[in-house]
Amino acid sequence: MKIEPAKETSDPPRRSRTSGIDRALQILDILSERHQPMTAYELAKVTGAPPSTVYKLIDELEERAMLSRSGDGRVWLGPRLMRYGLAYRARMSAFGEAERAMFALNERVGEMVQICARDDGMMQVVAMAEGTGPFRVTSDVGTRVPLNWTASGRLLIGHLPDHARLAVFRDHARPSNTGLAETDPVKLAQISREDFLSGLSVQIDTSEDQVACIAAPIRGLDGTCELTLSVVMPKHRVPEKFEMVSHEVREAARSVERALGLHHRG
Repeated sequence: MKIEPAKETSDPPRRSRTSGIDRALQILDILSERHQPMTAYELAKVTGAPPSTVYKLIDELEERAMLSRSGDGRVWLGPRLMRYGLAYRARMSAFGEAERAMFALNERVGEMVQICARDDGMMQVVAMAEGTGPFRVTSDVGTRVPLNWTASGRLLIGHLPDHARLAVFRDHARPSNTGLAETDPVKLAQISREDFLSGLSVQIDTSEDQVACIAAPIRGLDGTCELTLSVVMPKHRVPEKFEMVSHEVREAARSVERALGLHHRG
């Protein structure tokens, strides 16, 4: 009889604190995904939280430099997040080597090159080197798209066991804007594994119309796909440059692995 009251008095604060953390993370996620400042009212509407709760969280996050507020009252990500991001990025030795390889590959192929990583059920562009000429794509650094839309997305889970790959695609595969991305979880799981083992993945027109993506995985010590190097180019240049680009992107990925002391890929 004496234990139960103690549990009842301790439970509410834990639930309240967790809820506050979740709401704060939700606000940060929404801002980062939308790539633009928002008002507290807009954030409350998107999160579905009471405006009073959102206003209070914004004030607390601003006090801690997790958010910043402009003159018109809109809020944006704060400088403290940049410090965390830079510290995290500095520890990612694979990213540093991949970035070096990205710029070298960009010069050799003359096309846009991206470094991509997995963010749960999404693929995210984490770095990019522009190609020569007027060709541009809408995916910039920070862009997130479903894993099944891109060659990089398939590679990023290609190392997972069969049941895990299938589960990821069942939960996260979505039709693409072009309507050409594969959405069948069984087919995606198989293609993902085959691409990962071959060290190359190709997709055309699935994420953007008339755009091709040729990607290679960068694997860590445990054999998992940590990042990808991806050449993004106009569809019409693929026939004449496919062999060269495929060779170069594979070699660039291997160079990153060798620089990290990894020799699990021939």
